[in-house]
Amino acid sequence: MNNTPTETRSVIVERELPHPPEKIWRALTEPMLIEEWLMKSDFRPVVDHHFELDFEWGAVSCQVLEVQPHEKLTYTWNSGALKTVVTWTLTPTSAGTRLHMAQEGFQSEHPRYYTGAQAGWPRFMEALERVLARLD
Repeated sequence: MNNTPTETRSVIVERELPHPPEKIWRALTEPMLIEEWLMKSDFRPVVDHHFELDFEWGAVSCQVLEVQPHEKLTYTWNSGALKTVVTWTLTPTSAGTRLHMAQEGFQSEHPRYYTGAQAGWPRFMEALERVLARLD
C-alpha cells in the first residue's frame, strides 16, 4: 500500500465579462453554443449525465457532477491517464460577471496534460468571449 500523498496541479482561468450570468450560463450549457467555443457534444446540465468531447488529439469523457444554474457547473474531464475535474463559477459583479474556470487534479507524472490545458483553456476562453459578444 502506498501512502505517499500525490501532488496535483490545477489550471485556473478567470475573466471579468460584461455579460449577466444567465447569458454566460447559456454558452456553458447549450450544446449548440458549446460547439462554437469548445467542441461538439451532447452535454446536458443534469447531474450524472455522461458526455464526450472529441478533439484532434483524442476523446474526453465527462460526467456532470454539480449544477447550480447561473452559479456553478462541475464535470469530470477524463482521457486516458488524465483524471481531472472542471469547475465553472459565475459571480455577478457591477460590470457583469466574474467567470472562474478551474481544471483540477493534474498528476505530476503526466506533465503533457497540464501543459496542454495551460495552452488550451485561454484559447477556449477567447472563443467563448467571441460567442458571448454576438449572443443576444
